[in-house]
Amino acid sequence: MSTAAAHNHHGEEGHGHDPHLAHHFDSPQQQFDSGKLGIWLFLIQEVLFFSGLFCAYAVYRANHPEIFEFAHRYLDVTLGAVNTAVLICSSLTAAWSVRAAQLGQRKLMIGCIVVTIACAFGFLGIKYVEYAHKFHDGLLWGEKFNPKYAPGGHGEEAGHSPTADAEGHSGQHATAPGATITQEAAGEAKVTTPRNTSIFFSIYFAMTGLHGLHVIAGIIVYVWLLWRALKGEFGPKQYAAIDFAALYWHLVDLVWIYLFPLLYLIR
Repeated sequence: MSTAAAHNHHGEEGHGHDPHLAHHFDSPQQQFDSGKLGIWLFLIQEVLFFSGLFCAYAVYRANHPEIFEFAHRYLDVTLGAVNTAVLICSSLTAAWSVRAAQLGQRKLMIGCIVVTIACAFGFLGIKYVEYAHKFHDGLLWGEKFNPKYAPGGHGEEAGHSPTADAEGHSGQHATAPGATITQEAAGEAKVTTPRNTSIFFSIYFAMTGLHGLHVIAGIIVYVWLLWRALKGEFGPKQYAAIDFAALYWHLVDLVWIYLFPLLYLIR
């Protein structure tokens, strides 16, 4: 047997025991490290992508603080907080699925993947409720911005606050920062929406919408992982795909952790 043939023979014997090892890698560890480097480079690109949106937010907020101080009152803080809790829980189960795979705990691994998928769908469901309210109330981007209600909830016409008292003090909606308050003959205080308020909702839909697309991509990835897990493809020696998916999901969670206070809480 020639030297080259012997080398190929030994190589086939060395790689034959691991069907998951690609032919261009010398060892499973090298393959794992290469994959880890690849996912980190991808995540860095995602950070740069969202950084542009965060810069746009910072520039517009610095130049038009009255818009953000006024318009954020249209957002439902409770739903935003619930969605934050849901994503944090999903990150926990995503990390737990990696550990379960490393320990060979197949049922726990599958259960964690299922919970992660369920939390992702829950997040999208809550976001759908928020979006539906925005579309119904005319809280959209650009020229489509036509609010039907005053900030804070339904039941009052847009731009109007509760009746002012004898001294001219009005309800909480009339004192929203950035709003112009005028007194009408009927004794009602009218809140004039700040100019270009639609900028806030343009940024809101751009940032949350793109984040939602990343959540959908994560669902697709985790459904694929679930299918493979049910086939028994993951274990202590083969868990790279679950590890990489969890890193991506942590980034999705982290982006929302920044979006929530910036859009919903900061005044």
